[in-house]
Amino acid sequence: MTITRREIIKAGLATGTALTMPSILRAQTSPDNRTVRWVPDADLLVFDPIVSFAGAQQHALAIYDTLFEVDSKGIPQPQMVEKWGVSDDKKTYTFQLRDRLTFHDDSPVTAGDCVASIRRWGQVDVSGKLIMAKAKDISKQDEKTFTITLNEPLQLLIPLLAASYVGYYLAIMREKDAKFPATEQVTANIGSGPFKFNQALAKPGASFTYDRNEQYVPRQEPADGFAGGKVVKVDRVVTQFISDQQTAFAALQAGEVDLVQAPAQVLFPVIKSDPNLELEQLNTSGSDMFLRMNCLQKPFNNVKARQAMLHLIDQEAVMLAAGFDPTYIRPVTSIFGNSTPYSNNENTAWYKKGGDPEKAKQLFQEAGYAGETVLILQTTDWPQASNAAQYLANTLRKIGVSAELAPSDWAGLEKRRVNKGPIEDGGWSIFISDMTDAKLGNPTSLSLLFADGTYYGWAKNDEYEALRAKWADVETLDDRKALAREMQRLAWDFVGTVMLGQAFQPIARRKSLIGLVHVPSIYYPMWNMEKVSG
Repeated sequence: MTITRREIIKAGLATGTALTMPSILRAQTSPDNRTVRWVPDADLLVFDPIVSFAGAQQHALAIYDTLFEVDSKGIPQPQMVEKWGVSDDKKTYTFQLRDRLTFHDDSPVTAGDCVASIRRWGQVDVSGKLIMAKAKDISKQDEKTFTITLNEPLQLLIPLLAASYVGYYLAIMREKDAKFPATEQVTANIGSGPFKFNQALAKPGASFTYDRNEQYVPRQEPADGFAGGKVVKVDRVVTQFISDQQTAFAALQAGEVDLVQAPAQVLFPVIKSDPNLELEQLNTSGSDMFLRMNCLQKPFNNVKARQAMLHLIDQEAVMLAAGFDPTYIRPVTSIFGNSTPYSNNENTAWYKKGGDPEKAKQLFQEAGYAGETVLILQTTDWPQASNAAQYLANTLRKIGVSAELAPSDWAGLEKRRVNKGPIEDGGWSIFISDMTDAKLGNPTSLSLLFADGTYYGWAKNDEYEALRAKWADVETLDDRKALAREMQRLAWDFVGTVMLGQAFQPIARRKSLIGLVHVPSIYYPMWNMEKVSG
């Protein structure tokens, strides 16, 4: 007989005992109040944050530092920079570094290191590429001072430098490391951040160890999002990769590890019932599921058919059907998401809890819908999206739309969605994807927010694009917020994207681990946390 994970969980609850774990795991751990054992959501395979967009981000947060970070409100704050200024013509920015910045090999951090690091980052990151395209020169002035001189003003320069949490991490490396090609991985793990990478204890595929950098001088401000003082309150963090969710949970329940970064949803009830454990939502941004329609082919070449989809969608029902926990979902009604400074309620009268299928049916009729097949690309290797696609197809059928599914893995979807043609020529009508909510605050570089006919679905609106073109030149946050409202007013009229809802992934931790920093990202800082007696 095969025993399921659910049955094992039930057995553990029934007996009131901790679930057992392999003895080899117990032998490898030796808990103490100055060491945190952390189970990440994936193994660390790439160490260079410029070579890998996602894989090395959390590693980079520990061992590197950066020039600016965003606070909990998404506002850029100086990190390695002590002070900065801009010339009267808004073309030259001067940056001065903080005192006592040193790399883990005891060499000082210099302006030359920063210049080389910016140039390397600028080869791969969308924000960095925009800066490099507008930069006339980036140069060292003295050991602590460097300048960025622009060909024309770029009001977004500081926010772009602080946008690492939604792109490639602008890790300030030693100049000799930053001169590696952006496609070639840096071999040394030497930064100036709050933790040092312990190469001697590295066990690829099993665990990596980070030791407190005793020479690190944090900022004086309290930790706030990624910004503020990166104060390390433990001696060591061991990231211990455990691929099996049941084994990871058993280790957490037994006190052999302190944190599981991405616990399986099926485990939430037993975690909540354990007096020593707690679920905590560290990611303030979450992930937004959305759909795109092929605006070049029937029926979605008619704007009223696209508007119909806005009214049709019951976001809560879609997210529940997808399989998300109801505690960790919420609706999204702004093209700028829920967590960015530009989120707003302009032109959102279409949103109605439960959806409005009658209005959707009316709009399809006004669009001249004549029974054309709506083909939904269904990703079989992403369960939540697959479930959402099935729910969407059934919802469309209920209002008289002929909906069909085209199942494939994600690679197959990516291959097919480039086809602009009709269904009979290998085209498509709808595909589902998702996006970190915090990324929706950058319309200069996020293609999902383009309406120039270049992103999949090929939505086009010249008036919207004229407004988007102003974004990089708007001077103040309030002015950008006003511009965001104008853009959203148009976006919900031409409808290039339909939001399906926002979901969050909580971490599971022992209650003896406190002080974890909440950030708009799926990559979590190791600073500020501490262990207390339970």
